[in-house]
Amino acid sequence: MALVRLLIACLAISAEVACSCQNTDDFVGASSPGDIIIGGLFAVHNEMLHPEEHPMKPVIQNCASFEIQAFLQTLAMIHAIEMINNSTLLHGVTLGYEIYDSCAEVTKAMASALRFLSKFNSSKDIVEFKCNYSDYIPRIKTVIGASYSEVSMAVSRLLALQLIPQVSPASSTEILSDKIRFPSFLRTIPSDFYQTRAMARLICESGWNWIGVIATDDDNGRLALESFGVQATGKNVCIAFKEMLPAYLSDNTFNDKVDRTIDKIVKESRVNVIVVFMRQFHVLKLFNKAIEKNVNKIWIASDNWSTAVKISTIPNIKQLGIVVGFGFKSGNLSTFHDFLRTLHEKPIENNKFLHEYTMLLSVCAHLDYHDFQMCISNQSQENLMQNAENKHQIWRDDFLVANIEPGFIHSTILAVHAIAHAIKGQCKNRNCKDPSAFTPWELLEELKKVTILDDDKEIKFDSKGDMSTNYDVLLWKEIDGHMKITTMAEYNIEKDCFTFKDEEKKKEFLDLKKVPSTCSQHCRPGQMKKITESPHTCCYECVHCPENHYSNQTDVDYCSPCDNRTYWAPVNSATCYRKAVHFLGWTDWFAVFLLLLSAFGIVLVLTISAIFTKNVNTPVVKASGGLIVCYIILFSHLLIFLSTVFFIGEPTEFKCKTRQAVFGISFTLCISCILIKSLKILLAFSFDPNLQNFLKRVYKPIPIVVTCTGIQVIICTFWIIFRTPFVKPNFSIPRAIILECNEGSIVAFGFMLGYIAVLAFICFIFAFKGRKLPENYNEAKFITFGMLIYFIAWIVFIPVYATTFGKYLSAVEIIVVLISNYGILCCTFLPKCYIIICKQETNTKSAFLKMIYTYSSKSASSVAVSQISLDSKSSGSRATVSDSCKSEKTSANGNCHFQVPEQRLIKGKDPPESSARTLSRKRLSSI
Repeated sequence: MALVRLLIACLAISAEVACSCQNTDDFVGASSPGDIIIGGLFAVHNEMLHPEEHPMKPVIQNCASFEIQAFLQTLAMIHAIEMINNSTLLHGVTLGYEIYDSCAEVTKAMASALRFLSKFNSSKDIVEFKCNYSDYIPRIKTVIGASYSEVSMAVSRLLALQLIPQVSPASSTEILSDKIRFPSFLRTIPSDFYQTRAMARLICESGWNWIGVIATDDDNGRLALESFGVQATGKNVCIAFKEMLPAYLSDNTFNDKVDRTIDKIVKESRVNVIVVFMRQFHVLKLFNKAIEKNVNKIWIASDNWSTAVKISTIPNIKQLGIVVGFGFKSGNLSTFHDFLRTLHEKPIENNKFLHEYTMLLSVCAHLDYHDFQMCISNQSQENLMQNAENKHQIWRDDFLVANIEPGFIHSTILAVHAIAHAIKGQCKNRNCKDPSAFTPWELLEELKKVTILDDDKEIKFDSKGDMSTNYDVLLWKEIDGHMKITTMAEYNIEKDCFTFKDEEKKKEFLDLKKVPSTCSQHCRPGQMKKITESPHTCCYECVHCPENHYSNQTDVDYCSPCDNRTYWAPVNSATCYRKAVHFLGWTDWFAVFLLLLSAFGIVLVLTISAIFTKNVNTPVVKASGGLIVCYIILFSHLLIFLSTVFFIGEPTEFKCKTRQAVFGISFTLCISCILIKSLKILLAFSFDPNLQNFLKRVYKPIPIVVTCTGIQVIICTFWIIFRTPFVKPNFSIPRAIILECNEGSIVAFGFMLGYIAVLAFICFIFAFKGRKLPENYNEAKFITFGMLIYFIAWIVFIPVYATTFGKYLSAVEIIVVLISNYGILCCTFLPKCYIIICKQETNTKSAFLKMIYTYSSKSASSVAVSQISLDSKSSGSRATVSDSCKSEKTSANGNCHFQVPEQRLIKGKDPPESSARTLSRKRLSSI
């Protein structure tokens, strides 16, 4: 029924007759005399009626669609001027005003601007053409307005001709900050640069990157869209679609484009956030259509409509989803509220806007709240005159207060106060009762410097003519069944951040993240974005970070590399892990095994030492070179076993320098002593005179040991001094750092091992030549075996060492050291220990002498046979030795005897006893 009554009350708008004004005074919507006149320009009606006849004539038409918000701004300007006139701020100088209706169109506003420019106190509204307007006194000193940026831009270009200051409480487009193009424009609000930056910040912090934008197709909408596009790109936010709606409702394509926009919103299902830069009457049309189509999104409201009560009270508005807006910072408006409550007592003769509103109340009073509001907006002036004739005036005190948009009202009052303080500055030394006391351009200079108090905070215009006040972040929230516009946060334009009054408000802000609006799923930490064929960077695939790369944030464009020297990361990693430091530690099972082998070797060395010490006077010990030589050899074996300790544990500079030197010198000492023993054995049992003479000259035990060992000491000393080994971390393993000793010089390392190998080879040759000496006491063949074991171990070591890496590289060298050391130790001493312990009957002097005698006899026979063979060949005899024995008479015991070297063979007689005894004593003494 309410809708029926509304339709009855609101006759067809299309039947309106466009009546032009009769004279320029009809232009004025509200006025009041004063010493200094301030102009006002507000879109009290949001639609200008256009004639349908052709051709069109340049006639200024009437307007339709009464706009409550703009009407409230005119009242705020009147209220502020009255407050100043009633104060002592200007000391008797009164302010007057002339307020005009721009009808939200540039053409109507330009007509008003021409009246502003007309010369003061002229009988006609004439704008003089002059080359210099410095002394020109126009009708008004300054202008407050306009409501829309597109209108302000056009009016400002006209006012700039005379540098008439224009202070806008609502025009926020960024281009108006350009003082070259708009030198006389100022505003008591921030520019859209900060609003669009705040929107981009909100969208970014809420995790949205796939949004839509709807704007009006005018200067304000296009510039806001451009500014927001730049800010959004900087925050990695992509705009899925941009829809532009006609700036004027009279455009016959408006409804079609609204339908197309709604279809676009429905089609883009992944877009759940839409930014809207439009005028209030555009948003009304859009939202009514969206409610019909059950569209549910998050709507980001610009300052134009974020606080619009007539939109928030649309039936079923909650079906649209969530509305988050940005509004200008407000202040204390209690005095203005009081002004509105007494508005019905004010005279309406000089205020056409108030008169029209009074008639609207009469016509629409019987309707409910929203229908009442729609009725006010839809009444044409002609219909209003017809319908208001027989209506009683009814005043609704609550309606105007309920429709206040605090930001716009507050900025309008600030504009009046700024102008008043600038006038005060101009009137210090002038009689401002005289309108020609100062010019508009002088007032403009004063305005740029003025500072006013707003809630005990000093504010002023910056170099761009803007007042840098903060924004309120608004949330439309349903409370008790009604949609209320609440303040959720405050945006600080200087710090580019949001501040919250309490935790509940912060939670409301964070709850916005629950609604997704992304082209692609967010890439988790450990992933990176891979751009697809889409032209938008927000449409991508998520791929895992490769090995040794990581990402610790969501939606990163690339994975950061880890420091491969000290860190590593697996595939799909959100962090880098420090590489584990590896070395052959004391607790490693293999190290423990090698240490046990070394310990067993040390025990074996000590045991052998004890056995030899106990049996020091036995032939076996004496035949081994004596106790001193054995002790030196055993001591060197002990050092070699102990040197393995330096290969285990965390490498240090001391260990790296010490381990090879201790091992090399110890092994050289051991081989040198064994070389002396080989020479001594060969010297004792050799029957070759030439070799005997050579060995006697060479055999110098102490000089040989000292020289051989000294050469190795020199090699190691030069190595440590000039190319010293050092600790080197090995980064070749992907997930670990191997601490190892770098030998400093492979050449020096090779020289050390090569020198030992040369000594071992010489020792091997000497031992090999004496391998057939007396069996029970013969060390030569065991030394030969020991040297063979050494060679085999180290020959195998070279390729294994060259191809092994990691912490077990040291273990390879330990194994080779232990094998070669055990081989030499066992071959050198264990046979003797076996004789000492298990064959004590052979470890006596008599047994030893008998062995010498037997070996000497065999050796002498061999020599004699060789001599006979040589004599036979020289005499031409073909008889064999056996034949000679047969041709002669045998001795009494039936044996054939030979002469020892240098003696003749005597038939039937034994060799002289003295010869055998002399030989035996000689060999024994050699041993």
